[in-house]
Amino acid sequence: MKTINVSNNSHTFDVAGTITDLIREQKSAVLQAIGAEAVNRAVQALVLATTYLRAEDLFVTCVPEYAPVLMEGGERTAVKIVVDPYYPH
Repeated sequence: MKTINVSNNSHTFDVAGTITDLIREQKSAVLQAIGAEAVNRAVQALVLATTYLRAEDLFVTCVPEYAPVLMEGGERTAVKIVVDPYYPH
C-alpha cells in the first residue's frame, strides 16, 4: 500500500488525483498528515477524490487512525487515513 504524505504545502487537487489513481490501480491508498493544516488538506483531497470516483460508480471507505512517525526532532503523531474500496449491494 502506497502512503501519500500530505503537508501544509500539498496541492489538494494533486493529492485527490493521486488518491483516485491509487484506488483505480491498486485498490487501496493511505494518507498521512502531521499538523492541522496538513490534515485539513488531506480531508479536502479525500472529499474531491470520492466525488471523482463516485462518477465512475466506485465507492470507498475511510478509516482514520493515529500513527507514530519518527522525525529529526523525535517522534510525532500523524493522522493516517486508510482508503479502501467499498462495494454496495
